[in-house]
Order: sequence, then structure tokens, then C-alpha cells
Amino acid sequence: MGGESSANASSITSAEAAARAIRELILEGSIPAGSRLGQDELAERLGVSRTPLRTALAELSREGLVQYSSHRGYWVRGFNSADISNAFEVRASLEALACELAARNGMSAETIGWLEERLADGDRILSSGRLKPELLAPYRRMNVDFHSTIIEAAQNPWVADFVKRSHNVPMASDRIIVWGERDFSVIHRSHDDHHRILNAIAARDGDRAAALMREHVRYAGEVLLKHLEGSNGQAGHNSNGLISHGQLTQQET
Repeated sequence: MGGESSANASSITSAEAAARAIRELILEGSIPAGSRLGQDELAERLGVSRTPLRTALAELSREGLVQYSSHRGYWVRGFNSADISNAFEVRASLEALACELAARNGMSAETIGWLEERLADGDRILSSGRLKPELLAPYRRMNVDFHSTIIEAAQNPWVADFVKRSHNVPMASDRIIVWGERDFSVIHRSHDDHHRILNAIAARDGDRAAALMREHVRYAGEVLLKHLEGSNGQAGHNSNGLISHGQLTQQET
């Protein structure tokens, strides 16, 4: 009986790890919209058996990140421009609320210091006047750490849950960095926002922190959608009118 319980616990842990790994691959754009998620290939790629993998895919289907049909299996869901715009609007409001709550609660000196170190990492990454391709991953990690730490500091699980749901529209996720090489002023402005947001939270000025974060996220959405439209208004759309975030991965640097 104990062995069975241990096996079940191990299976659940493997399923959660697999779901987390697949979610990250989708949100960062490594697996494009419309891609079929072959179970044999994924199991080998992630180093898990098919049982926890099926559990992971079923969870991602419930989250709305992947879709399933009996004849096709699982594939990555696609989203159109309106989906992305709406998700950014929701994310902007929720993360603004998170800033207001974090400022009201009072962020610890330790957390503020840790975030200052992360922002200093970002400063160093951008110090050359461009976001170099090899530094994209560390910059993305810094960006995710910054946003997720503020959400955690809000101490409101509902905010955290709904922000996570808004990230299930992959290109509305904080994992996506689509500028840098093309227009350094955009990413420079974005990172400057990070400093101003943290300063407002540290000063416990919730209204200012919220306003800064709302504009920060909205601006990111505007830049992304403009990029996706492209010069002919069709860039990034597949034959169904859905935007493939796989194209973003190729153009991030």
C-alpha cells in the first residue's frame, strides 16, 4: 500500500513537472500555435513516461493553453489579435492592482534589495545599447522574476491566479520579449519602467505604482500588436487568421 502511494505521489509530481515544462515552452514561443503535441516525442524530450504526460496535457487543456480532439490529439491553441489585446488589458489592470497591494502591504527590505539586484542585472544586460541575442534568456528571466515577485508581494491568491490565466494567451505573457534589436528605445523604456515601479512600491505610493504598471503592460501590448501586424497587416497570422507566436521566437533577437 505504501509503495502504491509513493508511486502515485511520484506520478503526480512528474505530471506537474511536465505541465510546467510544456507551459513554459509554449509561453516563451518555443512551441508555436497550431503545433501538434506528439506524446512519444514530448515524453522523450521531457524525460517522463506517457502516463504523467497525459495528465499534464489534460491539465493544460483545462487551462485553455492546448486543445484536444479524438482524431488529432493535443495541439497548441492559437489566438487572434483581439484575444491578445483583451488579455493585455486584463493583465494591465491585475498587475496594477498587485502593485497597489504590494505598496500598501509594505514590501520587505530584503525583497526590495533582491529586486534591485535583478534590475541591476537588467541594466548590465542592456549596457551595450542593445539586447544581444545571447542575453535574451537572462533578460527574460529578470523580467519574469520582477513581475512574479510583485504579484507574490500583493499577498492575494486571486490576483495571482487570474494573472496566471491571462498569461495563458501566450503572447500576453511576460515571457515574450519581441523588441531589442529592432528598436532599443522600446526595451530601454520598458526597463526604466521597472525601476520607477519598484521605487514607487518602496515608497509605499500605491497609486503611482499602479499607474506606472498599468501603462507599462499596456505599452508592451501595443508594441507587440503593432509588430504582429507588420508592414502588410498580415505578419504573424496563419491561414485561419490566428497569430503564431512561434514566429516571435525567430524574431525576438
